Amino acid sequence: MKKISILIPAYNEEAVLTLLYDRVFILMNKLSNYEWEVMFVNDGSKDNTLAILYALRNKDNRINIVDLSRNYGKEIAMLAGFDYVSGDCVVIMDADLQDPPELIEQMIPYWEDGYDDVYAKRRSREGESFIKKKTSQWFYSILKKTTKINIQKNTGDFRLLDRSCIDALCQIREQSRYTKGMFSWIGFKKKEIIFDRSPRAAGKTKWNYFKLISLAIEGITSFTTKPLRISTIIGSIISLFAFIYMIYMLLRTILYGNPVAGYPSLLVMILFLGGVQLLSLGVLGEYIARIFVETKHRPTYFARSFNGEKVNQNRH
Repeated sequence: MKKISILIPAYNEEAVLTLLYDRVFILMNKLSNYEWEVMFVNDGSKDNTLAILYALRNKDNRINIVDLSRNYGKEIAMLAGFDYVSGDCVVIMDADLQDPPELIEQMIPYWEDGYDDVYAKRRSREGESFIKKKTSQWFYSILKKTTKINIQKNTGDFRLLDRSCIDALCQIREQSRYTKGMFSWIGFKKKEIIFDRSPRAAGKTKWNYFKLISLAIEGITSFTTKPLRISTIIGSIISLFAFIYMIYMLLRTILYGNPVAGYPSLLVMILFLGGVQLLSLGVLGEYIARIFVETKHRPTYFARSFNGEKVNQNRH
């Protein structure tokens, strides 16, 4: 009998966990021809999330719980889940029920047909503001144009991955992670499913615009060096125009005796060039910061326990 693991990172999700379990429970009992595992990764929650998870595990031993030592963020929490899941395939989904568990039933037949990555693409996104939807479109458009990897648009982490994909992702131990890009980078045979994303069933979103911007920067700097190339090109163009303008002003002064324009034009040029330099330094700094973090070779996470028992930190 094949085993299917459902991986669910959870951070302060006490309001929705019971609703989530009820729907997953119905799905697992309906598809009883598979063995099931539900792997919750408690990402340093400060509410009653962990206590509720253990209460659910006492009712259903198909639930497993990885308790991280602190809040590492969703990207690292997913990696922890990859390390611990034991299924022949893994379904990644959010705890807030914006990813409907019922869609898993449509994913499984494609996996049985030989697809390694069955991902859910959003047709609509209820409960999200116009600005958030628009900025998301801009981000994916920029990322698609600047990288050679075909990263799926309007696609999140909700997907079914074959064990071969999970084994590949476990080998990528980067600290600065953009897992959505990694799904594309590892390749394998993919299949798309369209769905309408619902608003949160309960609780509040943990994302804000600052975190989304940080994630967007992670995505761009993790999979393309085009910003560095663009900075070089802009610097070269400005230097060329500055040289041409210098020759023009020199010739005009020598031939016609016209005085060089004074303070206002000089101030504008200094401010403009200073802004371009700071922008280029900022782009360079983003890449250097990632090099600095990766060269430390620190473990990506520490887990306090697995199903209530302390874990060996040398496991992974």
